Amino acid sequence: MAEDRGALRGIFGNTLRLLSGKAGAGIISLVYIALAAHALGPKDYGILVLVHTYVLAVGGVIEFPGWHAVVRYGAQALLAGDERRLARLLKCAAALELACGVVAVVISALLAPWIGAKLGWSARAIELSLPYSLAVLATVRATAAGYLQVIGRFGLLGVHSLVPPVVRLIGAVVVWIGGWGLVGFLWAWLAAAVLEWAVMWIMAFAVMPRSLRGLALAADPRGVRAENPGIVRFMLGANADVTLAELAARVTPLAIGWLGGPAAAGLFAIAQRATTVIAQPAQSLGQAAYAELAKLAARGETALVISTIARASGVTMAIAIPVCVLFGLFGDTFARLMGGDGFAAAGGLMLWLAIARTLLLCAPPLSAALTALGRPGLSATMNLMGSFSLVALLSIALPDWGQGAIGPCIVAQAVLTMALLAAALATQARPSASTPQTA
Repeated sequence: MAEDRGALRGIFGNTLRLLSGKAGAGIISLVYIALAAHALGPKDYGILVLVHTYVLAVGGVIEFPGWHAVVRYGAQALLAGDERRLARLLKCAAALELACGVVAVVISALLAPWIGAKLGWSARAIELSLPYSLAVLATVRATAAGYLQVIGRFGLLGVHSLVPPVVRLIGAVVVWIGGWGLVGFLWAWLAAAVLEWAVMWIMAFAVMPRSLRGLALAADPRGVRAENPGIVRFMLGANADVTLAELAARVTPLAIGWLGGPAAAGLFAIAQRATTVIAQPAQSLGQAAYAELAKLAARGETALVISTIARASGVTMAIAIPVCVLFGLFGDTFARLMGGDGFAAAGGLMLWLAIARTLLLCAPPLSAALTALGRPGLSATMNLMGSFSLVALLSIALPDWGQGAIGPCIVAQAVLTMALLAAALATQARPSASTPQTA
């Protein structure tokens, strides 16, 4: 029990450090979104959301984030006092991630004209989507984030979460005053994405010991596989898990825009952003928990991993339920405040999304637990099934029932995803799963 409480204290301490920045980021985001929504209206705001979501979706599919491997194997290297092993690991993960990021930028730019035409973007938006493909860089920072996690610098991660919203807020104010419309907001969002990428890498290099920095730059990554058994399979599984876990959130606005047009996507985006207040604690909990769970899993304490994540998830769920009730009572008011009367229809959707996000609160920590136990592939499979279920439901329901079908489809997907992840983790509690896995 003492170890259980110690792990929980570590998880919630790291979570609070992350949320200290994300709470401010959430408040700031409501302001810049309100400025953009009031300035653009549902259609053009929907185009802004679709351009940004499309680029991040391409990046999410092609990128190869290495933070899980950096945390898992980096913790082992630090425990052994092997700085050269850590340097080689960082060099390998960073090189792979940056190379995939370049490919994602190119593919995003090449496909943008065709995708934009299907999603109802204006000619000017399609033209700007080419340089906007550089926004993929916002997702190419996982190795740096993983290093900050493994050395326990969660405070810096919290500070970093303020970078994109602050830049967007400044940009939104300037665009609002200048009256530059959709074009101006696209440039402001692009600037925020590029700085989000750059600042994370600068932070990681700034806190890295000079000796490790020099070793990482000069390291030959070819020995990484030999000194980190199972790392290739682990990285493939963890990457698939991250991609599939985020797929539903990125594909849903695109599917709605494809089937219902930019205005429908704009309404959904307002409801989705408003209910992010529920999702953020869970995402932070999953990110913060992984470092602690990886330490427990490295000692073979599978039962303690499961009990710790169950307690942590229960606390998060209890906190979120009252917030969900508020969306049910005041959803229409929130929608009008954020976007004006043109977005009033988003109020009803907020309750559905709040319910789904509350149900999914345990998903990030459950995935973190499975990954810490060396089973990222199992988590990826469960998330894949959940994501495909949402795409299938939307493709069937939207043409026949319109926007009213969006909420029920998302709640159904949340129920299925939670059930699958919980069942997967339960299998790890069996006696045969008492030792850490490497695949």
